[in-house]
Amino acid sequence: MDLQEKIRTIPTEPGVYLYKNAEGEVIYVGKAKNLRSRVASYFHEGRWEDAKTGTLVREAADVEYIVVANNKEALALENNLIKQRKPRFNILLRDDKTYPYVKLTLAERFPRVYVTRRLRKDGSAYYGPYFPGNLAYRIVDLIHRNFLVPSCKVDLTRYHPRPCLQYYIKRCLGPCVKELTTPEIYQEAVRDTKLLLEGRQTDLSRSLRERMEDAAAVQEFERAARYRDLISTVDQLQEKQRIASAEGDDADVFGYHYEGGMLAVNLFHMRRGKVLDRREFFWEDLPEFEGLESGFIPGEFFSTFLKQLYIGQPYVPRNVYVPVEFEDREVLEDLLSEQVAEKSTRPTRINILVPVRGEKRSLIDLAGNNAKQSYDQRFRVMKPNMKAIQEALQDTLGLPDPPKRIECFDISHIQGAETVASMVVWEDGRMKKSDYRKFIIKTVEGVDDFASMREVVTRRYKRIQEEKKPMPSLVLIDGGLGQLHAAAESLESLEIINQPLASIAKREEIIYVYGQENEPIALDHHSPVLHLVQLIRDEAHRFAVTFHRKRRQIRDRSTELREIPGVGENTTRRLLQHFGSVQAVRQADVAALSAVVTRNQAEAIMGHFRK
Repeated sequence: MDLQEKIRTIPTEPGVYLYKNAEGEVIYVGKAKNLRSRVASYFHEGRWEDAKTGTLVREAADVEYIVVANNKEALALENNLIKQRKPRFNILLRDDKTYPYVKLTLAERFPRVYVTRRLRKDGSAYYGPYFPGNLAYRIVDLIHRNFLVPSCKVDLTRYHPRPCLQYYIKRCLGPCVKELTTPEIYQEAVRDTKLLLEGRQTDLSRSLRERMEDAAAVQEFERAARYRDLISTVDQLQEKQRIASAEGDDADVFGYHYEGGMLAVNLFHMRRGKVLDRREFFWEDLPEFEGLESGFIPGEFFSTFLKQLYIGQPYVPRNVYVPVEFEDREVLEDLLSEQVAEKSTRPTRINILVPVRGEKRSLIDLAGNNAKQSYDQRFRVMKPNMKAIQEALQDTLGLPDPPKRIECFDISHIQGAETVASMVVWEDGRMKKSDYRKFIIKTVEGVDDFASMREVVTRRYKRIQEEKKPMPSLVLIDGGLGQLHAAAESLESLEIINQPLASIAKREEIIYVYGQENEPIALDHHSPVLHLVQLIRDEAHRFAVTFHRKRRQIRDRSTELREIPGVGENTTRRLLQHFGSVQAVRQADVAALSAVVTRNQAEAIMGHFRK
């Protein structure tokens, strides 16, 4: 059955269709209220003038379909299939960054809080997204200081002999050591944390007040004072939220700029009437628009784009402002409203609006102007300033502050011989060569990059502790997960915790952040952040290789002298230091050699070279 005959057998019900090429690869996914009508429309002669449709129909060799109950189900299924199959002719979501969530690991015996950028079905509770990105870190810090629930990487499935520094500075209850806390006290802190993250400050304040009164009644005044201080903190947070909520509703505002087959989109996040952050999206290879400026259809783009951006997300703002009308707007509104209603006690209607005048249209125009600036900076190769790169690096790696100092390590050897390591330093926008360090590996035999990395990191930061110097903003490792974990073990052995640590793997150029190894960061090859990390990594590699080459040359130069009977390692070193090279030793006479070695050794050296 050829393709045209198969299309005539497709039902007229709502559903999703998948076009495949001759190799069976899915090249396009779409949805329709009437499957047969929509699929057949691709072969109408007038639509071949559209660059996308013409190319798609020429490549399509087969079509499959899935029937669903209604248009909303088709919308959700289409979105899932696009994310799974990544068809070439569909718009695929490409983001410059993801926003952080606060993760509460409820599945653990002693739950902890982390900042993460990826949602997983692992039994944990996720709260967010938060923007600007450092808001999530501020919230987690507040939880550490007030509720003493940690973010450490310590194995809490067993007890340890002593707690880490966080316990002593009163930022953790110490569940890692037996009898420092009890499961009941810890679970109480977790419940309070959960109420705070869920925004239930009134319930939290009431619970804390009851516990304060109970503690005072049994004359446990120190515990009562702690509850009093917590109540004060919660009340202050609640007052700030009341003031902010009176200033306006939550909204996302979109603008775009398309030119020459390349597209930039800006998204403004407005929360309570204020623009809190801006998000950028870029597409630079749009095959469906090839050859025709008019081939870019904004309505079709935003229809696909909003589905991928919002469907399945835990939070969607009440209002979404887009610059153009599109076909599925009302259906998507209904679907997102139902999605939000499932996770909220109060029903909320999601509105996708296309303002044509007034203040809301001005916001869309502002987002469009910013999209034009983003387009110029990305595609017209305008170099961003260092401050912007530092902030982007902070956001990408989830650092608590923009990095001021980065220390990067690399190991170099040839089949385990002359293993050395290097440390280079990037500080305030440039490489600081005066702080570079070389290391000769002393405790490792043979080829063991992981053990070598453990030795070097331990030596470096043990000295930093002894000299009472500050730790860098980021420790960067040249290597993959093995090297990253080796460095982490060294820091843990020194009781250095919560130190930002990352590695960049060769070839794939993937960045792994310690604590988020399951969420590797693959940056766009145009990204200034990737360029900065590569620059530092390459400098560490160059410095290590140069040092290794020098050591190898010294070893190779001394090999021939060590073959002479009666000439040992110390004698060889003295000869090379005095004459500078094996060639100069070869040309020296007995008298010159005797100034450095004994007469017998000098004659043995002369006899060796005469042969």
